[in-house]
Amino acid sequence: MYPTATAQIKFSVLDLATVCEGDSVHQTFQRSLQTARLVEELGYTRYWFSEHHNMENVASAATSVLIGFVAGGTRTIRVGSGGIMLPNHSPLIIAEQFGTLGSLYPGRIDLGLGRAPGTDPLTAMVIRNRPVDAPYDFKAHIQQLQTYFSVENKHAKVRALPGEGVDVPIWILGSSTDSAFLAAQLGLPYAFATHFAPDQFLRAISIYKDSFQPSAVLKEPYLMACVNVITADTNQEAAFLATSLYKMFLGIFTNSRAPLQPPFPVEELAHMWTPEQAYGVKHMLSYSFIGDKITVKNNLSTFLEKTGVHEIMVSSAIFDQSKKEHSLRLFKEVVEELNSVRTGN
Repeated sequence: MYPTATAQIKFSVLDLATVCEGDSVHQTFQRSLQTARLVEELGYTRYWFSEHHNMENVASAATSVLIGFVAGGTRTIRVGSGGIMLPNHSPLIIAEQFGTLGSLYPGRIDLGLGRAPGTDPLTAMVIRNRPVDAPYDFKAHIQQLQTYFSVENKHAKVRALPGEGVDVPIWILGSSTDSAFLAAQLGLPYAFATHFAPDQFLRAISIYKDSFQPSAVLKEPYLMACVNVITADTNQEAAFLATSLYKMFLGIFTNSRAPLQPPFPVEELAHMWTPEQAYGVKHMLSYSFIGDKITVKNNLSTFLEKTGVHEIMVSSAIFDQSKKEHSLRLFKEVVEELNSVRTGN
């Protein structure tokens, strides 16, 4: 079932299956399942995994396998990809994988699609068995996927079995304006990677909403923004927990990725990075909501009024599992309070 825009803001979770220092990959997956079960109870809408490869701190390479693991361990929450990097795969294989998932967990599987490699150029070349800069038609492969999922494809010579006729909503993911034009043209829901790519966000969502063409699956635009969220009982505690996030993103700048580190005193940040690195990291994290409930609520309210998004997807790089769960509880309260105001209840 495709989403529909309502006055109330939906809230969801993006999970990179982030490996914390001292944890095994098995423990990482168990953390993901524990988190998914919690947010299901709290009323979050969906729980997505993102495809990444050759990264020591991210364990979501086999994205469809993780989706199945979490869907099998939960009951009602939608589980999906945020996203599958389609140039890395044959559309037929993805249709079969998600057709299988959709058959196992009817009405609960989402398929978010991106065109980025989800890794470094060398690894992407190995995955695709072709040069990374080889011509690629993202739109054509999305339409091919739609064909495989359609019941009308039953007379074709190549069919997705399972997959044919299975209800698996397709989303377009993006971090630039290119994907906004495509999502609008195809009449599909659009999810923007605001949590690490802030520069073109406002322009992209404007393009999407202004250029949207109704389709058989979506009559009006549906926009989701993924943002970083760290909510705690005090602003000071949230700033302390956020040092893990800053250090993780610093690893992107210095090409020194490592498992997520425990938080450390905020004062140490000044000794951790150069002014140029600090600017770069903080710019990438421009759309981060870090603070106590009041701070996060005020900032999120301004964000929602400015952007008109229909759904917020939360990425929370918090080292301590109990603190992460508490953050997600508090954020749920924040959104529900804002929704109460929006609907006049």
